[in-house]
This record gives sequence, C-alpha cells and structure tokens, in this order.
Amino acid sequence: MDAYTDFANVYDTFMDETPYDVWGDFVVELMNKFGVTKPATSKASANDGGALEYSTEENSEQALEEEKNLIVELGCGTGSFTLNMAKRGYDIIGIDMSSDMLDIARKKTASEGLDVMYLEQDMRELDLYCTCGTVLSVCDSVNYLLEDDDVIETFKLVNNFLFPNGVFIFDFNTLHKYRDVIGDVTIAENREDCSFIWDNYYHEEEHINEYDLTIFAKCGEGDVFKRSVETHYQRGYTLEEMKSFVEKSGLKFIACYDADTHEAPTDESERIYIVAGECGK
Repeated sequence: MDAYTDFANVYDTFMDETPYDVWGDFVVELMNKFGVTKPATSKASANDGGALEYSTEENSEQALEEEKNLIVELGCGTGSFTLNMAKRGYDIIGIDMSSDMLDIARKKTASEGLDVMYLEQDMRELDLYCTCGTVLSVCDSVNYLLEDDDVIETFKLVNNFLFPNGVFIFDFNTLHKYRDVIGDVTIAENREDCSFIWDNYYHEEEHINEYDLTIFAKCGEGDVFKRSVETHYQRGYTLEEMKSFVEKSGLKFIACYDADTHEAPTDESERIYIVAGECGK
C-alpha cells in the first residue's frame, strides 16, 4: 500500500502535540539570519476607487520582490506547518506527493480562510513556475529519499529554483536515531477514535528504517473500526553525508544545528537542521 493513504486521515490526530510554533519560530530566526525572504507586504490598495497603475519597470521589480519573498515547502503533508508559516504572513506553496495528504491540507486551509497553493509533486521532480527566496522541508521529509542520487538530484532542483542568495532550510533524522534509538522498537498509541501500532525494523546494511503502521480508525457512528496497514521506509544519514550532498548539488553549506538544543550537533543528535545557500545556476 502506498504511504500516507489511510494514515493521512488520522495523521493530524497523532501529530497533535507536534511543536509547530516552536519549529516556526526557529525557522523564521534562520531565515532572518541567513536568507532574503520576508513576510508578504500588503498589496497596493486602490486609489480613489481605481486600481493603481505600474510601469513595466515597477511591475518587474514587484515580480522579483514577490519571488524573493516566496517560500516553497517540500513534503508539506496535511499542511500544518504550511499554515503556521502562512499565518505569520508568509507567501508559501506546499508540495507533497500524497494526494490524500494534500486533500486534507486544502480543506484545512479553506477552513482558515487562507490562500495557499498546493502542488502534487515528487520532490525529486520539483518543477516551479518561478524562483523562490526560501525552500523549507521539516519533519524528516528528506529521509524518505533512500538513495544518494535522489538526495543530490532534489538538492540540485532546489538550487535551480532558489532566488539569488536564497536559502534551503531542512531537517533530517540521523543515522544514530534510526540505528540506536527507534530501530527495532514498537510504538503504540491509542485514542478514542483511532489507534496505531508502529513496528520499526532497522536494516543495517542500507541504513534504512522500515516501519509498518497498523491503523485502526473509527468508521462513522457506532463502534466499527477499519484496520489498514502501511509500510514506510526512511534512510538515516550522518551530518557528513548531508554536507557532501549539499556540496555535490551545487548548493553551499552555511550552518547546522541540533533540532532540540539549537546548538551545534553532536554524535547524540537525533534530528539536525541544515541551512544551505543558493550558489549559482
């Protein structure tokens, strides 16, 4: 079964304690420190009931400003972090390869009265209509890339679509986390309307964590539950590997941080943020 099909319907339930605000605060801090993107400014208002007119040069400058201030999020899922950034005033596009996850993201966005574009794309085939000032990827989406070439190709596309001096901010789960912390561990959680069993199997040779999700979700009224199973694969990476991929893709490595402490990563870091910069086309 494809990943994030039935699980999409219960994903937000099991992620309800995810600190999206904390993630957003840190990402904004990194954007302000290293990037070029700012929250979208209000559009020009009408003057005496008529629309303002711009010269060709002004239109061109406005278009460039909009691209510089555009954020693209890879692996946006159900759009929770996307909406967090949109509520902060940023112009953002969410990209994910799961139509089920995107359907939920669009419904959530409509219910919030926000204007966010969502594109169904594989990040390895990223294709935008313009450049953007910032590319984001959080919640270990990059770990779904299982081959070196997949990571490098994705990063090359990111560099291609970044505005001059734009930045790519992403996180990833480390090899240490999959091998030493959650590998071969079973995690279970029970809620009133749904529950899951998450069986982890770590494959040492490939550095891949396989996790089989068994989901029980309530079907409408009554006490009838539907059982479904999904298998996901994520690869653990070292910081040195990720730095190498950044450089091989044409991006420039700028900084890295432990996701929990926001200090320099250590051998015990389970998730790491990397900031990489656009470096020519």
